[in-house]
Amino acid sequence: MDGLRLIAALSVLFFHWAGVNIHPEVWGARPGKLMPLFHAFASYGWMGVQLFFLISGFVICMSCWGRSARDYFTSRVVRLYPAYWVGVLITAVVVNSASTVRAGRKSMSISEILTNLTMLERPLGVTEADGVYWTLWIELRFYLLFAIVAVMGLTYRRVLAFCGIWMILAVITPSVGSALMDTLFMPQDAPYFIAGVALYLIYRFGVNPLLLGVVVFSWLVAQNRLHYTAGSYEFEVHGKLSWTVMAIVSGACFLVMLAAATGALNWIRWKGLTVAGALTYPVYLLHQELGWAMIRWGRNYDIPPFPLLGLCLTVILLLSWLVHRFAERPLSNLLKRLLDGAKVSLPKSDPPVRSR
Repeated sequence: MDGLRLIAALSVLFFHWAGVNIHPEVWGARPGKLMPLFHAFASYGWMGVQLFFLISGFVICMSCWGRSARDYFTSRVVRLYPAYWVGVLITAVVVNSASTVRAGRKSMSISEILTNLTMLERPLGVTEADGVYWTLWIELRFYLLFAIVAVMGLTYRRVLAFCGIWMILAVITPSVGSALMDTLFMPQDAPYFIAGVALYLIYRFGVNPLLLGVVVFSWLVAQNRLHYTAGSYEFEVHGKLSWTVMAIVSGACFLVMLAAATGALNWIRWKGLTVAGALTYPVYLLHQELGWAMIRWGRNYDIPPFPLLGLCLTVILLLSWLVHRFAERPLSNLLKRLLDGAKVSLPKSDPPVRSR
């Protein structure tokens, strides 16, 4: 899972650095002209997001099993927020001060930076510090939906019922035309989370026709939704994307996750993958705006495209390690101690009235 996370993050990274064609000022020309073959591959890198969602469904179900609702809440807050806060602040500094930031990107106000720290900037109508943060709003909605099962207590029957009910609601949502249902049930992204949850059930309880059916049905729905999801990415790559390629990549993501769930990949035991998994989240949070700023700076000095990509990737990986080692880990430990404290928990009855 750690290795797959890094593959997904690098896929998205190269999509933004070499696949996006709508910011020619970053490279001084469209990436499609500077490196046409690599651009053709990178144009599909956004599908790393779908792999992230598959992994998220698997990992959330795994991390919640046998734990209380409070443990679930604490684990999500500790996992998401410390690195995110650091990412927001670093990105805001770059956006507000770097002369090489992409054209058209406005500086962030203090209020916008503070709002971004909530991770709720999108529903609050504020521009994300980094464009990739839109996926975190989707993740948060998945966590809220899954909290329903976490509060009741995870069992095979309950989790399977959750998958079935969510899939039904996600499928009917587009025909209903309700903005509220679209926000809650996420018809574009639900198949990936649902498949990830079912894949964890396969990992925990073994393969059976019902669980395989959930995974296959999820992919069938996912390939249909690709027709709609691809539109915004075609705008960014400034060209047509092949449904066949998207379906193959999507199917490959499902298959590799199924291989992991059934133990077919248990022979992969390289210890470095743990470090790779730890770097994934900071890489994802930091790569877009910082990467574009570095690319624009490097092109001002006429650094060729591929050496420049290698240089930028090295910087992002190093910065991500520093964020993980010296910010995310200590902040996560501190936040966990605070949330685990007795005073943070909800009392079973009203506390005594304070004497005045």
